[in-house]
Amino acid sequence: MNESLEMYLETILILSNELECVRAIDIAKKLNYSKPSISKAMNILREREYIIIENNNIELTKKGNLIAKEIYEKHKVITKFLIKTLDLDFNEAEINACKIEHIITVNCYQKIKEKVGEEDGSN
Repeated sequence: MNESLEMYLETILILSNELECVRAIDIAKKLNYSKPSISKAMNILREREYIIIENNNIELTKKGNLIAKEIYEKHKVITKFLIKTLDLDFNEAEINACKIEHIITVNCYQKIKEKVGEEDGSN
């Protein structure tokens, strides 16, 4: 899965926690993307069985939800790491975490997760 599709899944997850019904226009506004771009991506996600669309409502499938939660978890852990380790403010940490979460290796992410856990006293 590429970075763009991961972003869409993560955005659908976030919006589904904020809104009663997630529509393509909500995703377009959140990501500041055009409606045709959203439409194309939603078709790809539907074909791959990551989402279902009924009455303009977009919902994650079990498979899509699992991936979206993994991505969002990475986002939160990396954001926390950047704030605590590099003393970045929240907005800058969020911007960078959003980029890093899609390209980071599994090993590197595990090391970051361990480091954040150690700082929280969770390990």
